[in-house]
Amino acid sequence: KIGSRRNQPQSLIDPDLAKRVIKVVAEIGRMIGVLIDREGRLTHVVVGSKNRIYLPDLGRFRLDAAKLRRLRLVVFAPDGERYVASLPREEVLPRGAYAADGSSSIPSVVSAGRHVAAPVVPYDLITDLEKLRLDAVVFVAVTEGGAGPASCVFVQPDPSTADRRLAFIRVSDVQRFDLDFESFITSIEEDIAAVSTGLHETDREPAVLVGAYVGGTDEAEASMAELRELARTAGLQVIDEVMQRRKKLDPKTVIGKGKVEELMLNCLDLGASLVVFDGELSPGQLRSITNLTELKVIDRSMLILDIFAQRAVTSEGRLQVELAQLKYSLPRLTESDTGLSRLTGGIGGRGPGETKLEIGRRRTRDRIAQLEARIQQVSQQRQVRRRRRQERGVPVVAIVGYTNAGKSTLLNALTKSTVHVESKLFATLDTASRRMRFPNEKEVIFVDTVGFIRELPKELIAAFRATLEGVVEADVLLHVVDASDRNAASQIETVEKTLDDLGYGAKPRLLVLNK
Repeated sequence: KIGSRRNQPQSLIDPDLAKRVIKVVAEIGRMIGVLIDREGRLTHVVVGSKNRIYLPDLGRFRLDAAKLRRLRLVVFAPDGERYVASLPREEVLPRGAYAADGSSSIPSVVSAGRHVAAPVVPYDLITDLEKLRLDAVVFVAVTEGGAGPASCVFVQPDPSTADRRLAFIRVSDVQRFDLDFESFITSIEEDIAAVSTGLHETDREPAVLVGAYVGGTDEAEASMAELRELARTAGLQVIDEVMQRRKKLDPKTVIGKGKVEELMLNCLDLGASLVVFDGELSPGQLRSITNLTELKVIDRSMLILDIFAQRAVTSEGRLQVELAQLKYSLPRLTESDTGLSRLTGGIGGRGPGETKLEIGRRRTRDRIAQLEARIQQVSQQRQVRRRRRQERGVPVVAIVGYTNAGKSTLLNALTKSTVHVESKLFATLDTASRRMRFPNEKEVIFVDTVGFIRELPKELIAAFRATLEGVVEADVLLHVVDASDRNAASQIETVEKTLDDLGYGAKPRLLVLNK
């Protein structure tokens, strides 16, 4: 019983355990993989085919640029002679230099000592090492005589460039590994932590932006620039951007499964904990991408909702943001598990009952109903105030426009107010009303509104109808445009379309060019 054995924590692979597994592999002619944690426990024993081993689901792992999974994988392969070659005893290769056949056209960074007859590590195991954040992978070639030449590979940081490299230690027999693994892997993690600390010295969350586009280059660049600005507004540290031109977006993963795996490895190298996709991910796409990675994944709409959540000041604004977030997240709730049933069935009522997922959805729907009722009360209160203003005959001018076009700046200039102004998207979330008195004793009320943006989530528009009711009572709209923006024409079109969708298209308006 291999699984009941223990491995000494300081030993890469216990000699007695190695002997036992080599014997079994020679008998059955199939690969065997053993996962060992840092306490020496064998967490999994996996039997594969003659040429491949398939690892079980190891569960979600909290991504940390400085942490490994605390598991090492030791794989024993039959007919080991086919893997063995004359290789350097120790070697360090840049990531990406290791080809699928185990060869490298790039000279090794370190090549110490003489060559040794050792196995070439299969490419799929190198991928597992990086993707699963394993401590190390040991590949043992079981030969006819029962010997086991072996290669150990692990990820090692380069202090000078902060890049991660593949480091190899090779021996002619698995029992000849002279390595205190416990101290060794602790030292490697400390080196990774030191490099990661230097990479991200700010408190902002490191993120990678991803955009897949089927349109023109100019449109794609403008969309990515806007996503970059949204990320800055949300307080993210953008450490990389990935743009992909496609004839057609992949229906499952947007950018393709291979590109998603490449993206994950790149994020691990850079220490990014968040991926932001331009555009809106369907529930199925979000599920597919997160299943392929260990990363937190959000789309453009989620990012906008997060910005609104950060910047909502009034209780009304917070209610509207929460409603929008719940409506957006409802179809994206996952983690259904029939083992988490809350009902026991019984005669005439057998079945899985209500799962944890169903409970989450029911509670979300209940909360949505509560929020909609409270926002309806707010809307009725606004209607009362609006009627009073109409009775007094005070004209209302609503300032509308694309986000960060200068609406609040115009309000301050006209009314000598001190409404918060900042060169960020969605600096204004809660409406501000200010009076302006003309020399002939005539008063006008100016209303500042939340800015619009391309592809504003429909959940957000619906939730913020109460805020935008300042537009309903307006006698005229001042449409502010940032004339210095090269995308001003498309921004005007976005605002006009949003106003039409909200039913305000017939309002008289005046175009105001800022800058």
